[in-house]
Amino acid sequence: MNLKQFLNEEQDPKAVEKLLERINGLLTSQEVVEYIAVQKKPALNLSPDCIALTNRRIIFCRPKTFGLSMDFQDYSWVDVADCHIKEGIIGSTFMMRTTKNFTNMMDYLPKAQARKLYQYAQEIEEQMRGVRREKDLETRRASAGGGITVNNTTPIITPLQQFQQSQPLLIENEDPFALLQKLKGLMENGIISPEEFEDKKNEILSRV
Repeated sequence: MNLKQFLNEEQDPKAVEKLLERINGLLTSQEVVEYIAVQKKPALNLSPDCIALTNRRIIFCRPKTFGLSMDFQDYSWVDVADCHIKEGIIGSTFMMRTTKNFTNMMDYLPKAQARKLYQYAQEIEEQMRGVRREKDLETRRASAGGGITVNNTTPIITPLQQFQQSQPLLIENEDPFALLQKLKGLMENGIISPEEFEDKKNEILSRV
């Protein structure tokens, strides 16, 4: 692992080197360190705290017993709800909150490093929000009696497909607005997504 790539915002080289030696043993398959921020307190600190961001998690690293050991607290990105920074006169504070409202923070981070942490976290958060929305939608569909795969060749029938199959083609005496109300109910109950509602709504209105 190239040490120089983690020193672009004037991180303490010794602290980064020591952290990388410890953290390499924690990385899982295909996991890589993306960024490291090193605490910089006004007073002399031979073993500063650090935050390491990987492509899979946030790791808070706090040396113990004068740097002889280190305490690691890690959080998977999919469980991170949001991250914030608060800039002060001396350094910045990085704050993280999980989806279960557990929080962690680190102060006295150089402003440039804290901003990099925030920038990277925002990019990952956006991706993870999409992942959580998709999982939540799948859970809602399953609880609403969506189709079940019996074997690898049996297609999954979604609630929207069930609705479409139960409705005959529109004819003159059918009320398209009644169909729209049913669709709206499915969306409000979280059974179909807003995108699916819009697609079907446009299809129905095009026949009016």
